[in-house]
Amino acid sequence: MVLRTHTDHDSTSEGLPAGKDLRQIKAKSAASNSGDDVDDIERASTQDEHEASEEDEDGNEKSQPKASLDLKRTASRTSNALERVFTTRSITNPGPPPDGGIKAWTQVACAWFVIFTTWGWVNSYGSFQTYYTLNLDESASTISWIGTVQNWFTFFVGAFSGRLLDAGLFVPTLIVGSVLQLLGIFLMSVSTKFWHLMLTQGVLTGLGGGIFFTPSMGLIATYFSKKRAFAIGIATTGNSAGGMIYPVLVRQLLPKIGFAWTTRVLGFLNLALLAVVIAFMRPRLPPRKSGPLVDWSAFREKTYAFFVAGLFFVIWGIYYTFYYIASFGVDQVGMDYTASTLLVIIINGAGFPARVIPPYFADKVGQLNMLVPTLFCLTIVAYSWLAVDNVAGLYVFTCFYGLVSAAFQCLIPSTVASITPDLSMVGTRLGMAFSTLSFAALTGPPIGGALQSTMGGDYTGASVWAATAVLVCAVLFVFARTSKAGLKLRVKC
Repeated sequence: MVLRTHTDHDSTSEGLPAGKDLRQIKAKSAASNSGDDVDDIERASTQDEHEASEEDEDGNEKSQPKASLDLKRTASRTSNALERVFTTRSITNPGPPPDGGIKAWTQVACAWFVIFTTWGWVNSYGSFQTYYTLNLDESASTISWIGTVQNWFTFFVGAFSGRLLDAGLFVPTLIVGSVLQLLGIFLMSVSTKFWHLMLTQGVLTGLGGGIFFTPSMGLIATYFSKKRAFAIGIATTGNSAGGMIYPVLVRQLLPKIGFAWTTRVLGFLNLALLAVVIAFMRPRLPPRKSGPLVDWSAFREKTYAFFVAGLFFVIWGIYYTFYYIASFGVDQVGMDYTASTLLVIIINGAGFPARVIPPYFADKVGQLNMLVPTLFCLTIVAYSWLAVDNVAGLYVFTCFYGLVSAAFQCLIPSTVASITPDLSMVGTRLGMAFSTLSFAALTGPPIGGALQSTMGGDYTGASVWAATAVLVCAVLFVFARTSKAGLKLRVKC
């Protein structure tokens, strides 16, 4: 049925507009043909009411109905545009992962910025620890809770934010997380007490970073198939870069411009990088319309259950070592504070090449096949800490530990994706894994510190505990690999 969209001023002999007669005739004719008399006549009448206009004294028509219709159309177009930007509902059939191309590698570049501003920031906490110890009326162990709480939030909220990627809400999640993290950094610059810093640096920056970190890692996995581990490995080099750059900036700026403006400089750096991420990072899969926040069925899969259990143990050992390597340098081998802070930079920076080379081979032989030998190498290096008794030996240990631990950490997201049957669930399952190991990151350093206190400040017991935790992880990864591919060594998995 075709309706006229303007008013004809010519009248029929009955005093009605000619256009109206014509529309009524067409409506009745169409109704008689389709059997829907009432519906068509009502539609024709409604159309007439919208198009009919009152005339003023000069005979000019008023255009309020037309303006109202235009306003509705504009609002509808605006709503559709916002929906396309902030959700993935308009995506219907994206096809298989492109495994390359400008858009896919742009997401990798954005993810590099994400990891730089989240884990690079978290891993640089050691550069603040000593400053707080000297300027706050709290013990060093109490102050260290700022870093562990920040670490825990960054991991834990992934269980919730990962599901938001699957639900098609990546962009709003990214914006909210970025705002919270930046708010925490800038409020941190005016903090003067322990509880101020716990709320700003510990809670706000950790919560904000955790909100957008996990969805970003899950998003990369959806753009790659054969090159997934390599792409994620490149992105995770942002961890090493941030772990070096933030401490260097703090070390150089604190004596010159003070704590407040040093923190603001870091905040503006994050603001610039996250603005690029918000502008260019976009998901490619349509939303998964339904599903639980936590996929409990994943833990009934032996491969996933063994893998997540292994992650818990290895994070215990890794974060104890990262937190206490500088203290070991001061307490056990006689390094001064300035030299010991270099260990934090080295242990982060040494892992840069290991975040690219192992993932490249993991795409060829399989993620689990690469992880198992990597974990056994890390176990050997971890136990070698017991033999360190001089400065040169500590530098060598720090380099190797940073190298091998980075090779392990960069393979976590791609391995979760490889053992997830449905990629639309990868955000949820990655978030579950990160939230589980968050408790290891929270409790590992305090447990190691308690072991040191029990042994009168000696690091031997804590070092053995950390290395043994890594060994347990290696064994659990063997079980995960066996449950997926059996005892066949040449199977890619």
